[in-house]
Amino acid sequence: MALISAQETFKNWQSAQTSNRTWSNLQPLCQVCGRQHSSFDHWDFMQTLPQDPVELVDDLVKMGIYKENQLRAANTVNAYELRKTLFLKRVGRGDPKREKLILALCQQAGGLENAFAAAFGPQAGQFFGDAIRNGKSTRREFLRNMAVGAALVSLASCADGGSGESEAEGEPVAAADVEKTDLQIGFIPITCATPIIMSEPLGFYKKYGFNAKVVKMPSWGAVRDSAIAGELDAYHMLAPMPIAMTLGLGSAAFGVKLASIENINGQAITVAERYKGQVNGPADFKGFTIGVPFPYSMHNLLLRYYLATGGIDPDVDVQIRPVPPPDSIAQLVAGDIDAYLMPDPFNQRAVYEEAGFIHMLTKELWPGHPCCAFAASDQWIEAYPKTFRALNKSIIEAAGYASNPTNRPEIATAISERAFLNQPVEVVEAVLTGNFDDGNGNTLNIPDRIDFDPYPWQSFANWISSQLVRWDLQGDGLAPKAIPEKGYDTVGKDIFLTDLARELAQELGQSPPSDIYRTETLKFDTFDPADPATYVQEQIDEYGV
Repeated sequence: MALISAQETFKNWQSAQTSNRTWSNLQPLCQVCGRQHSSFDHWDFMQTLPQDPVELVDDLVKMGIYKENQLRAANTVNAYELRKTLFLKRVGRGDPKREKLILALCQQAGGLENAFAAAFGPQAGQFFGDAIRNGKSTRREFLRNMAVGAALVSLASCADGGSGESEAEGEPVAAADVEKTDLQIGFIPITCATPIIMSEPLGFYKKYGFNAKVVKMPSWGAVRDSAIAGELDAYHMLAPMPIAMTLGLGSAAFGVKLASIENINGQAITVAERYKGQVNGPADFKGFTIGVPFPYSMHNLLLRYYLATGGIDPDVDVQIRPVPPPDSIAQLVAGDIDAYLMPDPFNQRAVYEEAGFIHMLTKELWPGHPCCAFAASDQWIEAYPKTFRALNKSIIEAAGYASNPTNRPEIATAISERAFLNQPVEVVEAVLTGNFDDGNGNTLNIPDRIDFDPYPWQSFANWISSQLVRWDLQGDGLAPKAIPEKGYDTVGKDIFLTDLARELAQELGQSPPSDIYRTETLKFDTFDPADPATYVQEQIDEYGV
Protein backbone atom coordinates (compact mmCIF):
# COMPACT_ATOMS: atom_id res chain seq x y z
CA MET A 1 0.00 0.00 0.00
CA ALA A 2 2.92 2.34 0.69
CA LEU A 3 4.12 2.00 -2.88
CA ILE A 4 0.69 2.77 -4.37
CA SER A 5 0.27 5.77 -2.12
CA ALA A 6 3.71 7.07 -2.93
CA GLN A 7 3.24 6.61 -6.68
CA GLU A 8 -0.11 8.37 -6.63
CA THR A 9 1.33 11.23 -4.62
CA PHE A 10 4.23 11.50 -7.03
CA LYS A 11 1.90 11.58 -10.06
CA ASN A 12 -0.28 14.22 -8.43
CA TRP A 13 2.81 16.28 -7.64
CA GLN A 14 4.04 15.98 -11.24
CA SER A 15 0.61 16.97 -12.55
CA ALA A 16 0.51 19.99 -10.29
CA GLN A 17 3.91 21.13 -11.48
CA THR A 18 2.89 20.77 -15.14
CA SER A 19 -0.56 22.36 -14.99
CA ASN A 20 0.31 25.29 -12.78
CA ARG A 21 3.15 26.76 -14.87
CA THR A 22 2.15 30.33 -14.02
CA TRP A 23 2.68 29.70 -10.33
CA SER A 24 5.90 27.78 -11.01
CA ASN A 25 7.36 30.71 -12.96
CA LEU A 26 7.15 32.78 -9.80
CA GLN A 27 9.05 30.21 -7.73
CA PRO A 28 12.80 30.27 -7.05
CA LEU A 29 15.08 27.61 -8.47
CA CYS A 30 14.85 24.39 -6.48
CA GLN A 31 18.06 23.59 -4.62
CA VAL A 32 17.55 19.87 -5.23
CA CYS A 33 16.66 19.44 -8.90
CA GLY A 34 17.34 22.93 -10.30
CA ARG A 35 13.80 23.42 -11.60
CA GLN A 36 11.47 26.33 -10.84
CA HIS A 37 9.47 25.37 -7.80
CA SER A 38 9.86 25.43 -4.05
CA SER A 39 12.32 22.97 -2.52
CA PHE A 40 9.62 22.29 0.06
CA ASP A 41 7.64 20.43 -2.61
CA HIS A 42 10.25 17.70 -2.43
CA TRP A 43 9.99 17.64 1.33
CA ASP A 44 6.18 17.34 1.24
CA PHE A 45 6.44 14.50 -1.24
CA MET A 46 9.04 12.68 0.83
CA GLN A 47 6.78 12.59 3.87
CA THR A 48 4.43 10.17 2.07
CA LEU A 49 7.16 7.63 1.42
CA PRO A 50 7.87 4.61 3.65
CA GLN A 51 9.88 5.17 6.80
CA ASP A 52 12.03 2.11 6.29
CA PRO A 53 15.07 3.12 4.19
CA VAL A 54 15.12 -0.11 2.18
CA GLU A 55 11.45 0.24 1.25
CA LEU A 56 12.06 3.91 0.50
CA VAL A 57 14.82 3.14 -1.97
CA ASP A 58 12.68 0.45 -3.58
CA ASP A 59 9.83 2.92 -4.07
CA LEU A 60 12.08 5.56 -5.60
CA VAL A 61 13.60 3.02 -7.98
CA LYS A 62 10.19 1.72 -9.07
CA MET A 63 8.99 5.27 -9.70
CA GLY A 64 12.00 5.97 -11.87
CA ILE A 65 13.44 8.73 -9.68
CA TYR A 66 16.60 6.72 -9.07
CA LYS A 67 17.93 4.14 -11.47
CA GLU A 68 18.41 0.68 -10.02
CA ASN A 69 21.79 0.18 -11.66
CA GLN A 70 23.10 3.40 -10.08
CA LEU A 71 21.86 2.37 -6.67
CA ARG A 72 23.31 -1.11 -7.04
CA ALA A 73 26.67 0.31 -8.03
CA ALA A 74 26.77 2.71 -5.09
CA ASN A 75 25.61 0.06 -2.68
CA THR A 76 28.10 -2.49 -3.99
CA VAL A 77 31.05 -0.17 -3.53
CA ASN A 78 30.13 0.99 -0.05
CA ALA A 79 28.81 -2.33 1.26
CA TYR A 80 31.73 -4.30 -0.12
CA GLU A 81 34.31 -1.97 1.41
CA LEU A 82 32.45 -2.07 4.71
CA ARG A 83 32.22 -5.84 4.84
CA LYS A 84 35.78 -6.32 3.59
CA THR A 85 37.08 -4.39 6.59
CA LEU A 86 34.57 -5.41 9.24
CA PHE A 87 34.18 -9.10 8.57
CA LEU A 88 37.70 -9.99 9.72
CA LYS A 89 37.33 -13.11 11.79
CA ARG A 90 34.92 -11.59 14.30
CA VAL A 91 36.97 -8.55 15.31
CA GLY A 92 36.00 -7.11 18.65
CA ARG A 93 34.19 -3.87 19.24
CA GLY A 94 37.38 -2.28 20.54
CA ASP A 95 39.20 -2.74 17.26
CA PRO A 96 40.45 0.74 16.21
CA LYS A 97 40.14 0.02 12.50
CA ARG A 98 36.54 -1.06 12.93
CA GLU A 99 35.66 2.05 14.91
CA LYS A 100 37.39 4.32 12.41
CA LEU A 101 35.44 2.83 9.53
CA ILE A 102 32.12 3.10 11.33
CA LEU A 103 32.76 6.75 12.16
CA ALA A 104 33.75 7.47 8.57
CA LEU A 105 30.53 5.93 7.29
CA CYS A 106 28.48 7.84 9.81
CA GLN A 107 30.16 11.07 8.75
CA GLN A 108 29.17 10.41 5.15
CA ALA A 109 25.59 9.92 6.24
CA GLY A 110 25.50 13.28 8.00
CA GLY A 111 26.47 12.35 11.53
CA LEU A 112 26.11 9.45 13.93
CA GLU A 113 22.48 10.06 14.90
CA ASN A 114 21.29 10.56 11.33
CA ALA A 115 23.18 7.50 10.12
CA PHE A 116 21.70 5.14 12.66
CA ALA A 117 18.24 6.65 12.32
CA ALA A 118 18.50 6.19 8.57
CA ALA A 119 19.57 2.59 8.93
CA PHE A 120 17.34 1.42 11.76
CA GLY A 121 15.07 3.93 13.44
CA PRO A 122 11.52 5.18 12.90
CA GLN A 123 12.92 8.59 11.90
CA ALA A 124 14.53 7.20 8.73
CA GLY A 125 12.11 9.06 6.49
CA GLN A 126 12.77 12.29 8.38
CA PHE A 127 16.50 11.89 7.76
CA PHE A 128 16.04 11.73 4.01
CA GLY A 129 13.40 14.44 4.11
CA ASP A 130 15.71 16.76 6.06
CA ALA A 131 18.55 16.08 3.65
CA ILE A 132 16.47 17.26 0.70
CA ARG A 133 14.66 20.08 2.48
CA ASN A 134 17.89 21.63 3.65
CA GLY A 135 19.36 21.46 0.16
CA LYS A 136 22.54 19.82 1.45
CA SER A 137 22.30 16.72 -0.68
CA THR A 138 22.69 16.43 -4.42
CA ARG A 139 21.19 13.42 -6.13
CA ARG A 140 24.57 11.72 -6.12
CA GLU A 141 25.01 12.34 -2.40
CA PHE A 142 21.47 11.23 -1.68
CA LEU A 143 22.12 7.99 -3.53
CA ARG A 144 25.37 7.53 -1.64
CA ASN A 145 23.60 8.00 1.68
CA MET A 146 21.09 5.32 0.71
CA ALA A 147 23.99 2.94 0.17
CA VAL A 148 25.52 3.94 3.50
CA GLY A 149 22.22 3.09 5.19
CA ALA A 150 22.26 -0.33 3.54
CA ALA A 151 25.85 -0.85 4.66
CA LEU A 152 24.95 0.01 8.23
CA VAL A 153 22.13 -2.53 8.14
CA SER A 154 24.73 -5.12 7.17
CA LEU A 155 26.87 -3.89 10.05
CA ALA A 156 24.02 -4.34 12.50
CA SER A 157 23.46 -7.92 11.40
CA CYS A 158 27.05 -8.83 12.27
CA ALA A 159 27.28 -7.04 15.61
CA ASP A 160 28.79 -9.26 18.28
CA GLY A 161 26.39 -10.45 20.94
CA GLY A 162 23.32 -8.65 19.65
CA SER A 163 19.98 -10.14 18.77
CA GLY A 164 19.60 -11.19 15.19
CA GLU A 165 23.24 -12.30 14.96
CA SER A 166 23.65 -14.84 12.22
CA GLU A 167 26.28 -17.30 11.15
CA ALA A 168 26.60 -15.37 7.90
CA GLU A 169 28.90 -13.01 9.79
CA GLY A 170 32.60 -13.35 9.35
CA GLU A 171 34.94 -12.70 6.48
CA PRO A 172 33.12 -12.77 3.13
CA VAL A 173 34.11 -15.67 0.96
CA ALA A 174 36.15 -14.64 -2.07
CA ALA A 175 33.85 -15.02 -5.04
CA ALA A 176 35.92 -13.40 -7.78
CA ASP A 177 36.40 -16.71 -9.55
CA VAL A 178 32.76 -17.84 -9.66
CA GLU A 179 31.20 -17.73 -13.09
CA LYS A 180 27.92 -16.11 -12.06
CA THR A 181 26.89 -13.93 -9.12
CA ASP A 182 23.32 -12.85 -9.96
CA LEU A 183 21.19 -15.89 -9.13
CA GLN A 184 17.53 -16.82 -8.90
CA ILE A 185 16.60 -19.83 -6.80
CA GLY A 186 13.09 -21.30 -6.91
CA PHE A 187 11.30 -22.36 -3.74
CA ILE A 188 7.92 -23.53 -2.49
CA PRO A 189 6.75 -21.53 0.58
CA ILE A 190 7.15 -24.26 3.19
CA THR A 191 9.38 -24.64 6.24
CA CYS A 192 11.29 -27.45 4.49
CA ALA A 193 12.91 -24.71 2.40
CA THR A 194 14.21 -22.90 5.48
CA PRO A 195 17.95 -22.97 4.57
CA ILE A 196 17.25 -21.82 1.01
CA ILE A 197 14.86 -19.04 2.10
CA MET A 198 16.74 -17.76 5.16
CA SER A 199 19.96 -17.44 3.19
CA GLU A 200 18.56 -14.35 1.49
CA PRO A 201 17.42 -12.24 4.48
CA LEU A 202 20.12 -13.52 6.85
CA GLY A 203 22.97 -12.93 4.42
CA PHE A 204 24.33 -16.40 3.67
CA TYR A 205 24.16 -15.88 -0.08
CA LYS A 206 25.73 -12.45 0.25
CA LYS A 207 28.58 -13.86 2.30
CA TYR A 208 29.55 -15.99 -0.68
CA GLY A 209 29.45 -13.04 -3.05
CA PHE A 210 26.05 -13.78 -4.56
CA ASN A 211 23.32 -11.34 -5.42
CA ALA A 212 20.79 -14.13 -5.01
CA LYS A 213 17.02 -13.84 -4.93
CA VAL A 214 14.64 -16.62 -3.97
CA VAL A 215 11.65 -16.94 -6.29
CA LYS A 216 8.35 -18.24 -4.96
CA MET A 217 6.92 -21.04 -7.10
CA PRO A 218 3.24 -22.08 -7.14
CA SER A 219 3.65 -25.88 -7.22
CA TRP A 220 6.14 -28.71 -7.56
CA GLY A 221 5.02 -29.26 -11.11
CA ALA A 222 6.02 -25.67 -11.82
CA VAL A 223 9.41 -26.28 -10.20
CA ARG A 224 9.98 -29.32 -12.39
CA ASP A 225 8.86 -27.58 -15.57
CA SER A 226 10.91 -24.48 -14.77
CA ALA A 227 13.99 -26.62 -14.17
CA ILE A 228 13.60 -28.37 -17.51
CA ALA A 229 13.06 -25.01 -19.25
CA GLY A 230 16.18 -23.55 -17.61
CA GLU A 231 14.24 -20.59 -16.25
CA LEU A 232 15.98 -20.41 -12.87
CA ASP A 233 19.45 -21.22 -11.63
CA ALA A 234 18.81 -23.72 -8.86
CA TYR A 235 15.88 -25.19 -6.97
CA HIS A 236 14.28 -26.32 -3.79
CA MET A 237 13.11 -29.83 -4.72
CA LEU A 238 11.51 -32.79 -3.04
CA ALA A 239 14.15 -35.45 -2.38
CA PRO A 240 12.67 -38.00 -4.83
CA MET A 241 12.37 -35.46 -7.66
CA PRO A 242 15.99 -35.57 -8.91
CA ILE A 243 15.77 -39.37 -9.15
CA ALA A 244 12.39 -39.26 -10.91
CA MET A 245 13.41 -36.51 -13.31
CA THR A 246 16.78 -38.06 -14.18
CA LEU A 247 15.10 -41.41 -14.91
CA GLY A 248 12.24 -39.83 -16.85
CA LEU A 249 9.51 -40.77 -14.39
CA GLY A 250 6.51 -38.48 -14.89
CA SER A 251 8.33 -36.27 -17.39
CA ALA A 252 10.95 -36.39 -20.11
CA ALA A 253 14.30 -37.52 -18.75
CA PHE A 254 16.26 -34.52 -17.50
CA GLY A 255 19.43 -34.77 -15.44
CA VAL A 256 19.27 -33.21 -11.95
CA LYS A 257 21.64 -33.54 -9.02
CA LEU A 258 20.62 -33.54 -5.37
CA ALA A 259 23.37 -31.43 -3.84
CA SER A 260 22.33 -31.34 -0.18
CA ILE A 261 19.35 -32.17 2.02
CA GLU A 262 17.31 -29.18 3.19
CA ASN A 263 15.44 -30.75 6.06
CA ILE A 264 14.77 -33.98 7.86
CA ASN A 265 11.38 -34.73 9.43
CA GLY A 266 9.08 -31.71 9.19
CA GLN A 267 5.87 -33.21 7.76
CA ALA A 268 2.63 -34.48 9.23
CA ILE A 269 -0.64 -36.20 8.44
CA THR A 270 -3.44 -33.73 9.09
CA VAL A 271 -7.12 -34.74 9.12
CA ALA A 272 -10.12 -32.48 8.67
CA GLU A 273 -11.77 -31.29 11.86
CA ARG A 274 -15.01 -33.05 10.91
CA TYR A 275 -13.33 -36.43 11.47
CA LYS A 276 -12.08 -35.71 14.97
CA GLY A 277 -12.31 -38.82 17.11
CA GLN A 278 -12.85 -41.08 14.08
CA VAL A 279 -9.30 -41.60 12.85
CA ASN A 280 -6.92 -43.59 15.02
CA GLY A 281 -4.88 -45.66 12.58
CA PRO A 282 -4.22 -46.30 8.89
CA ALA A 283 -7.29 -48.48 8.38
CA ASP A 284 -9.53 -45.53 9.30
CA PHE A 285 -8.49 -43.66 6.15
CA LYS A 286 -10.40 -46.07 3.87
CA GLY A 287 -12.53 -44.12 1.39
CA PHE A 288 -10.71 -40.84 2.04
CA THR A 289 -9.40 -38.42 -0.55
CA ILE A 290 -5.94 -37.50 0.64
CA GLY A 291 -3.73 -34.68 -0.63
CA VAL A 292 0.02 -34.87 -1.15
CA PRO A 293 2.15 -32.10 -2.67
CA PHE A 294 3.48 -34.14 -5.62
CA PRO A 295 3.50 -37.76 -6.82
CA TYR A 296 7.31 -37.98 -6.55
CA SER A 297 7.54 -36.78 -2.96
CA MET A 298 8.47 -38.26 0.38
CA HIS A 299 4.94 -37.31 1.38
CA ASN A 300 3.39 -39.68 -1.14
CA LEU A 301 5.88 -42.46 -0.42
CA LEU A 302 5.52 -42.19 3.37
CA LEU A 303 1.73 -41.98 3.12
CA ARG A 304 1.63 -45.16 1.02
CA TYR A 305 4.03 -46.87 3.41
CA TYR A 306 1.73 -46.01 6.34
CA LEU A 307 -1.59 -46.87 4.71
CA ALA A 308 -0.38 -50.25 3.50
CA THR A 309 0.38 -51.34 7.08
CA GLY A 310 -3.33 -50.96 7.84
CA GLY A 311 -4.47 -53.10 4.93
CA ILE A 312 -5.21 -50.11 2.72
CA ASP A 313 -4.26 -50.34 -0.96
CA PRO A 314 -3.25 -46.74 -1.76
CA ASP A 315 -4.30 -47.14 -5.38
CA VAL A 316 -7.69 -48.74 -4.66
CA ASP A 317 -9.03 -47.97 -1.18
CA VAL A 318 -8.26 -44.25 -1.09
CA GLN A 319 -7.73 -41.49 -3.62
CA ILE A 320 -4.36 -39.78 -3.38
CA ARG A 321 -4.03 -36.65 -5.45
CA PRO A 322 -1.57 -33.78 -5.79
CA VAL A 323 -2.45 -30.57 -3.98
CA PRO A 324 -0.14 -27.53 -3.96
CA PRO A 325 0.71 -26.95 -0.29
CA PRO A 326 -0.67 -23.37 -0.22
CA ASP A 327 -4.06 -24.73 -1.39
CA SER A 328 -4.22 -27.58 1.10
CA ILE A 329 -6.14 -25.91 3.94
CA ALA A 330 -8.76 -24.39 1.63
CA GLN A 331 -9.39 -27.79 0.04
CA LEU A 332 -9.57 -29.40 3.48
CA VAL A 333 -12.19 -26.90 4.63
CA ALA A 334 -14.15 -27.12 1.39
CA GLY A 335 -14.33 -30.91 1.64
CA ASP A 336 -12.37 -31.49 -1.57
CA ILE A 337 -9.95 -33.57 0.48
CA ASP A 338 -10.43 -35.32 3.81
CA ALA A 339 -6.83 -35.33 4.94
CA TYR A 340 -3.36 -34.60 3.70
CA LEU A 341 0.25 -35.45 4.29
CA MET A 342 1.87 -32.08 3.75
CA PRO A 343 4.94 -30.09 4.70
CA ASP A 344 4.65 -27.48 7.38
CA PRO A 345 3.60 -24.84 8.14
CA PHE A 346 0.32 -26.07 6.64
CA ASN A 347 -0.24 -28.77 9.25
CA GLN A 348 0.22 -26.26 12.05
CA ARG A 349 -1.74 -23.64 10.15
CA ALA A 350 -4.71 -26.06 9.94
CA VAL A 351 -4.64 -26.30 13.73
CA TYR A 352 -4.30 -22.52 13.98
CA GLU A 353 -7.37 -22.09 11.74
CA GLU A 354 -9.26 -24.91 13.54
CA ALA A 355 -9.60 -26.60 10.16
CA GLY A 356 -7.94 -29.86 11.15
CA PHE A 357 -5.86 -31.78 13.66
CA ILE A 358 -2.46 -33.39 13.44
CA HIS A 359 -2.87 -37.16 13.33
CA MET A 360 0.81 -38.05 13.14
CA LEU A 361 4.17 -36.42 12.57
CA THR A 362 6.16 -38.17 9.87
CA LYS A 363 9.13 -38.44 12.23
CA GLU A 364 7.03 -41.12 13.95
CA LEU A 365 7.07 -43.10 10.69
CA TRP A 366 10.78 -42.62 10.06
CA PRO A 367 12.88 -40.58 12.50
CA GLY A 368 15.37 -38.50 10.55
CA HIS A 369 13.84 -39.13 7.13
CA PRO A 370 14.77 -36.74 4.32
CA CYS A 371 12.19 -34.46 2.77
CA CYS A 372 13.37 -31.56 0.65
CA ALA A 373 16.67 -30.78 -1.00
CA PHE A 374 18.75 -28.22 -2.81
CA ALA A 375 19.18 -29.27 -6.44
CA ALA A 376 20.45 -28.03 -9.78
CA SER A 377 20.41 -29.42 -13.29
CA ASP A 378 23.35 -31.26 -14.82
CA GLN A 379 23.47 -28.61 -17.53
CA TRP A 380 23.68 -25.71 -15.07
CA ILE A 381 26.31 -27.41 -12.92
CA GLU A 382 28.42 -28.09 -15.99
CA ALA A 383 28.12 -24.45 -17.11
CA TYR A 384 28.81 -22.94 -13.67
CA PRO A 385 30.81 -25.48 -11.60
CA LYS A 386 32.43 -22.95 -9.24
CA THR A 387 29.16 -21.11 -8.74
CA PHE A 388 27.41 -24.39 -7.95
CA ARG A 389 30.03 -25.35 -5.39
CA ALA A 390 29.91 -21.97 -3.63
CA LEU A 391 26.11 -21.86 -3.68
CA ASN A 392 25.82 -25.36 -2.25
CA LYS A 393 28.31 -24.43 0.45
CA SER A 394 26.30 -21.36 1.44
CA ILE A 395 23.19 -23.51 1.86
CA ILE A 396 25.01 -26.20 3.82
CA GLU A 397 26.26 -23.47 6.14
CA ALA A 398 22.72 -22.11 6.51
CA ALA A 399 21.42 -25.61 7.30
CA GLY A 400 24.06 -25.88 10.02
CA TYR A 401 22.88 -22.59 11.48
CA ALA A 402 19.25 -23.70 11.35
CA SER A 403 20.11 -26.96 13.12
CA ASN A 404 20.85 -24.97 16.30
CA PRO A 405 17.55 -24.68 18.22
CA THR A 406 18.57 -21.33 19.72
CA ASN A 407 18.53 -19.80 16.24
CA ARG A 408 15.04 -20.98 15.35
CA PRO A 409 13.02 -18.00 16.68
CA GLU A 410 15.22 -15.60 14.70
CA ILE A 411 14.82 -17.73 11.58
CA ALA A 412 11.05 -17.99 12.06
CA THR A 413 10.79 -14.20 12.08
CA ALA A 414 12.96 -13.87 8.97
CA ILE A 415 11.14 -16.43 6.81
CA SER A 416 7.57 -15.63 7.92
CA GLU A 417 7.60 -12.43 5.88
CA ARG A 418 5.15 -11.98 3.02
CA ALA A 419 7.88 -12.40 0.40
CA PHE A 420 8.71 -15.83 1.79
CA LEU A 421 6.23 -18.03 3.71
CA ASN A 422 3.62 -15.31 4.31
CA GLN A 423 2.52 -16.98 7.54
CA PRO A 424 1.94 -15.82 11.12
CA VAL A 425 5.24 -15.87 13.00
CA GLU A 426 3.71 -17.89 15.82
CA VAL A 427 2.77 -20.67 13.37
CA VAL A 428 6.25 -20.88 11.87
CA GLU A 429 7.90 -20.66 15.28
CA ALA A 430 5.71 -23.49 16.57
CA VAL A 431 7.00 -25.68 13.75
CA LEU A 432 10.67 -24.72 14.04
CA THR A 433 10.85 -24.90 17.84
CA GLY A 434 8.64 -27.97 18.22
CA ASN A 435 6.44 -26.30 20.84
CA PHE A 436 2.94 -26.68 19.41
CA ASP A 437 -0.70 -27.62 19.85
CA ASP A 438 -1.82 -30.64 17.83
CA GLY A 439 -5.50 -29.73 17.51
CA ASN A 440 -6.52 -32.61 19.78
CA GLY A 441 -6.13 -30.61 22.97
CA ASN A 442 -2.47 -31.52 23.48
CA THR A 443 0.43 -29.11 23.85
CA LEU A 444 3.58 -30.90 22.73
CA ASN A 445 7.30 -30.26 22.95
CA ILE A 446 9.11 -32.12 20.16
CA PRO A 447 12.32 -30.20 19.35
CA ASP A 448 13.09 -32.33 16.28
CA ARG A 449 9.65 -32.03 14.77
CA ILE A 450 11.71 -30.55 11.96
CA ASP A 451 15.47 -30.54 11.80
CA PHE A 452 18.18 -29.56 9.35
CA ASP A 453 20.94 -31.94 8.35
CA PRO A 454 22.38 -31.35 4.87
CA TYR A 455 24.08 -34.75 4.53
CA PRO A 456 22.54 -36.75 1.64
CA TRP A 457 22.88 -40.35 2.79
CA GLN A 458 23.01 -42.84 -0.05
CA SER A 459 20.66 -44.99 2.00
CA PHE A 460 18.06 -42.23 1.53
CA ALA A 461 18.42 -42.59 -2.22
CA ASN A 462 18.11 -46.38 -2.06
CA TRP A 463 14.96 -46.26 0.10
CA ILE A 464 13.35 -43.73 -2.25
CA SER A 465 14.22 -45.88 -5.27
CA SER A 466 12.85 -48.97 -3.53
CA GLN A 467 9.48 -47.29 -3.06
CA LEU A 468 9.40 -45.99 -6.63
CA VAL A 469 9.85 -49.62 -7.68
CA ARG A 470 7.23 -50.86 -5.21
CA TRP A 471 4.49 -48.45 -6.20
CA ASP A 472 5.27 -47.92 -9.92
CA LEU A 473 3.51 -44.56 -9.70
CA GLN A 474 2.94 -44.12 -13.43
CA GLY A 475 1.82 -47.71 -13.89
CA ASP A 476 4.14 -48.06 -16.89
CA GLY A 477 6.72 -50.32 -15.31
CA LEU A 478 9.50 -47.81 -15.97
CA ALA A 479 10.73 -47.48 -12.37
CA PRO A 480 10.51 -51.25 -11.61
CA LYS A 481 12.55 -51.87 -14.75
CA ALA A 482 15.02 -48.99 -14.94
CA ILE A 483 16.16 -48.84 -11.30
CA PRO A 484 17.03 -52.54 -10.85
CA GLU A 485 18.71 -52.62 -14.26
CA LYS A 486 20.90 -49.61 -13.49
CA GLY A 487 21.42 -50.75 -9.91
CA TYR A 488 20.18 -48.98 -6.78
CA ASP A 489 23.68 -47.90 -5.78
CA THR A 490 24.45 -46.61 -9.26
CA VAL A 491 21.29 -44.51 -9.37
CA GLY A 492 21.96 -43.09 -5.92
CA LYS A 493 25.62 -42.24 -6.44
CA ASP A 494 24.93 -40.63 -9.80
CA ILE A 495 22.28 -38.28 -8.39
CA PHE A 496 22.98 -37.75 -4.66
CA LEU A 497 26.25 -35.78 -4.34
CA THR A 498 27.17 -37.20 -0.94
CA ASP A 499 30.95 -36.87 -1.28
CA LEU A 500 30.74 -33.20 -2.30
CA ALA A 501 28.37 -32.41 0.57
CA ARG A 502 30.79 -34.02 3.02
CA GLU A 503 33.72 -32.09 1.59
CA LEU A 504 31.94 -28.73 1.82
CA ALA A 505 30.67 -29.44 5.33
CA GLN A 506 34.19 -30.27 6.47
CA GLU A 507 35.47 -27.01 4.99
CA LEU A 508 32.87 -25.25 7.14
CA GLY A 509 34.06 -26.99 10.29
CA GLN A 510 31.01 -29.26 10.47
CA SER A 511 31.30 -32.96 11.29
CA PRO A 512 29.55 -34.93 8.55
CA PRO A 513 29.56 -38.75 8.58
CA SER A 514 32.31 -40.63 6.78
CA ASP A 515 29.97 -43.46 5.78
CA ILE A 516 27.56 -43.07 2.88
CA TYR A 517 25.14 -45.86 3.86
CA ARG A 518 23.42 -46.67 7.13
CA THR A 519 20.63 -48.97 8.21
CA GLU A 520 17.40 -46.98 8.35
CA THR A 521 14.94 -47.80 11.14
CA LEU A 522 11.33 -47.03 10.28
CA LYS A 523 8.17 -47.49 12.35
CA PHE A 524 7.20 -50.84 10.85
CA ASP A 525 10.46 -52.26 9.53
CA THR A 526 14.19 -51.80 9.02
CA PHE A 527 15.75 -50.91 5.68
CA ASP A 528 19.04 -52.45 4.66
CA PRO A 529 20.39 -50.25 1.84
CA ALA A 530 22.53 -53.13 0.61
CA ASP A 531 19.47 -55.13 -0.43
CA PRO A 532 16.56 -52.91 -1.51
CA ALA A 533 15.01 -55.58 -3.74
CA THR A 534 14.53 -57.97 -0.82
CA TYR A 535 13.07 -55.15 1.26
CA VAL A 536 10.45 -54.40 -1.42
CA GLN A 537 9.47 -58.05 -1.74
CA GLU A 538 9.13 -58.41 2.03
CA GLN A 539 6.79 -55.40 2.11
CA ILE A 540 4.63 -56.82 -0.65
CA ASP A 541 4.55 -60.25 0.97
CA GLU A 542 3.54 -58.87 4.36
CA TYR A 543 0.94 -56.30 3.30
CA GLY A 544 -0.18 -57.56 -0.08
CA VAL A 545 0.74 -54.34 -1.92
